[in-house]
Amino acid sequence: MSQISYYTEEGLKKLKDELHEMKTVQRPSISKQIAEARDKGDLSENAEYDAAKEAQGILEMKISKLENVIANARIIDDSKMDNNKVFILSKVTIKNVKNGMEVAYTLVAENEADLKQKKISVESPIGKGLLGKAKGDIADVQTPNGIVQFEIINIER
Repeated sequence: MSQISYYTEEGLKKLKDELHEMKTVQRPSISKQIAEARDKGDLSENAEYDAAKEAQGILEMKISKLENVIANARIIDDSKMDNNKVFILSKVTIKNVKNGMEVAYTLVAENEADLKQKKISVESPIGKGLLGKAKGDIADVQTPNGIVQFEIINIER
């Protein structure tokens, strides 16, 4: 059973562009490699042919998975979302209760997560811990080093 995932318009476009590149650039390239390897003769002892066929199988699997993700993707309309609680696409400023360090993250779909851009997945431990919390709430987040408490300082869109 497929799982519905929520994306920004930008994130979904990126996935569609990636799929298009796989189908229009990578797939023909691998087909050409297979044809060239086939032209070299005996296929039973042709390592180039075997490698190209394996690459083709891996690419087709990736294409299939990406098509499934796109088919089950939904674009989020953040204009209708409540700013009082943390949801996907919320920009949340949190403070570590123990050391007082503050940081702001935007919660996004798993495929859009990018720590350098301060975008974390709603599937991550911090993302899961923050979902549904309101400003002033304390979120208990399970980490490898135990439970860390974060106070919700601000929620924006």
